[in-house]
Amino acid sequence: MGISLDKGQQISLEKAGGGSLSVVRMGLGWRAAPRKGFLARMTAREIDLDASAVLFAGKEPVDVVFFQQLTSKDGSVRHTGDNRVGGAGQGGDDESILVDLQRLPVHVDQIIFTVNSFTGQTFAEVENAFCRLIDESNGQELARYTLSGGGKYTAQVMAKVHRSGTGWNMSAIGEPADGRTFKDLLPAIASHL
Repeated sequence: MGISLDKGQQISLEKAGGGSLSVVRMGLGWRAAPRKGFLARMTAREIDLDASAVLFAGKEPVDVVFFQQLTSKDGSVRHTGDNRVGGAGQGGDDESILVDLQRLPVHVDQIIFTVNSFTGQTFAEVENAFCRLIDESNGQELARYTLSGGGKYTAQVMAKVHRSGTGWNMSAIGEPADGRTFKDLLPAIASHL
């Protein structure tokens, strides 16, 4: 089990024994909060959250990976596919984005990971939501950030992976936002670049 991050915390992505990670996976998991009331057991509810990765050179977005564009232009970042119902929410990933840190273009210095509800459901309807960073070479979880406490917002700027000297760091952001796509979140992202 990796480090459990709090909002604003940062970790280095250097390997414990030295050297840099090559491929990491940002996983997102969630499940629908139980319904209350008489009809709660009669209808199943699905929650469609979408993970996105916006690649930046300085403060300029240069590429994006999300459910409608599963691979970055250079192939270094890849989304594994859209999950429209959720359900893992307790450890497994519902959506994942793979990042080959060694293949990223040299001008890309940060990647912002977001999650949004394309259908407009709020995070008050979601429970056990998290993002986690995994070393893809061995499946080891490096860090986990739990998206806390529901809320009437439809999106969250989750985390940032950014260059630091010759290596990479991950920072937990956890900022609630409103929007149905990553484009709607660009103003909220700007303050974290």
